Amino acid sequence: MRILSKRQLKELVLYSPQHVARLEAAGAFPKRIQLGQCRVGWIEQEVLDWLQERIKRRDQVATNSR
Repeated sequence: MRILSKRQLKELVLYSPQHVARLEAAGAFPKRIQLGQCRVGWIEQEVLDWLQERIKRRDQVATNSR
């Protein structure tokens, strides 16, 4: 299992930290885990699964619009 830092998450997802926090609060993004008093991270596979779901939705829309 690999844990992503805020920097790694931003490189992968391209959202601002504030937007990620809003998505998490809405239950629309994988929740962060508290690693220490001042350190958080995200489980890489959960984030990759979230991205894969976005790709799947995109591909379904493209297929349905033909």
